[in-house]
Amino acid sequence: MTTYAPTTPVEGLMMRTPLLVRALAERAQQLFSEREVVSVTVDGVERSSYGEVVERARRLASALRELGIRPGDRVGTFGWNSRRHLELYLAVPSMGAVLHTLNVRLFEDDLRYIVGHAEDRVIFLDASLAELMPRFEGVEHEILMPDSDRERPGALAYEELTAGGDPGFEFPELDENVAAAMCYTSGTTGRPKGIVYSHRSTVLHSLLANQADGPGLRERDSVLPIVPMFHANAWGLPYAAMLAGSRLVLPGPKMDPSYLAGLIHDEQVTFSAAVPTIWQGIAQIDPQPRIPSLERIFCGGSAVPEALIRAYDERFGIPIIQAWGMTETSPMASFCLIPPDGPAPRSDEGYALRATQGRVVPFVDSRVDEDAGGELQVRGPTIARAYYNDETGAEKFTEDGWLRTGDVAQMQPGNFIKLVDRTKDVIKSGGEWISSVELENAIMGHPEVAEAAVVAVADERWGERPCACVVRREGSELDAEGVRRFLSNRVAKWWLPERIEFIAEVPKTSVGKFDKKVLRAQLKEKSR
Repeated sequence: MTTYAPTTPVEGLMMRTPLLVRALAERAQQLFSEREVVSVTVDGVERSSYGEVVERARRLASALRELGIRPGDRVGTFGWNSRRHLELYLAVPSMGAVLHTLNVRLFEDDLRYIVGHAEDRVIFLDASLAELMPRFEGVEHEILMPDSDRERPGALAYEELTAGGDPGFEFPELDENVAAAMCYTSGTTGRPKGIVYSHRSTVLHSLLANQADGPGLRERDSVLPIVPMFHANAWGLPYAAMLAGSRLVLPGPKMDPSYLAGLIHDEQVTFSAAVPTIWQGIAQIDPQPRIPSLERIFCGGSAVPEALIRAYDERFGIPIIQAWGMTETSPMASFCLIPPDGPAPRSDEGYALRATQGRVVPFVDSRVDEDAGGELQVRGPTIARAYYNDETGAEKFTEDGWLRTGDVAQMQPGNFIKLVDRTKDVIKSGGEWISSVELENAIMGHPEVAEAAVVAVADERWGERPCACVVRREGSELDAEGVRRFLSNRVAKWWLPERIEFIAEVPKTSVGKFDKKVLRAQLKEKSR
């Protein structure tokens, strides 16, 4: 018998070039300098190029350095999808600071917590949002981006700041594992939690997004990311488009379906991504809009109805491709494309498969933990392993290193993921979360309400909407309009439940908790 002595592993002799956001900027400047960047403002359309964007990003990084911003400092943004926001996407990480995109739709209390928790030193804001953003303690500078003629007393002028910077500023060498950006969850249970993306994860996500059986962005594409840049890096599309050299169309604050359809037509958009609500709104335009340039649509944020996929096939001849992910997953983690040996895309079986969340992207692993109620769990180089400075989020990660998504899933043949429920009673309406617990607490603040439970009900337009089940106090004549009136200055307008049911009591479990499974069944029976 032959025996072999242990040997020393042979070291690979490849260059250890770090994966950095600066590489995306430098590639765009070198190879795609003339490629157009279209940016919509309140006042019209601005046209620029990748060459100009990267030069301005260098100026901006230089100016931030003069303001005292150093590697690791957090730089907040409060803005729409725009050329200036794109410049920040490049300048801030490339100089070693951390880009912190703030969700403009959050409540002031959550915004104050997030800005304080992240310790933002500077915040850039669009002028069109100047009256919406509160003042934050600890923020040393506000910098106003001129997408409209509104003013912000005390704010520095973005264009003046950028013009004074050095166009030849050299982005520093960085470790690929340092923070590039951070984004906070919407805080459906407890306080919002911070996700910190590394340079490495950001570049890998861009590469994964550009695989052929994914968005597959190409230089010939014109890409319209409708999904906001303040939410999970606009699904990573600004970086992926820059990597591919795709023409980029940024829609600014205008989210009206008719305007977006016109923008797709006028700018000859070939690829776009948004939550189902947007595509439902465009499908309902009468007369039907002309969008012949659009070749493929990526849709996510909430489950894509099969009826919507069918509608775009039948009315426009455009495939809707479902994507799934979370803020914690960079965010794209799976895409749904039918394999060559699968059913015909327009057959009943094909539509059923296309309505699933598809298969995970390369290097991401998935499993369904039956002991956790069928919860989908994922891990990989583009998946968060912890929350920023928040030990309360430890329960979201397993001891063996998997992210607990909170989604209940089934694995279909071919490892296609089908989400069937959520482990917590949160409601996802139009791609944004609504906390049933917070809404219940607000309703129960009414002096004539004894109990209230909130559950999700299906909605053709928004995916899900909250249904409030209310128990009146004895002798009360409170009606649905009275509940909505009470809530109007306590929760966001889009949280207000259209459906309010008055019931005798909320069903409870053996330990006295609201039994929402029973409540849903009762509502379903009543709707028949």
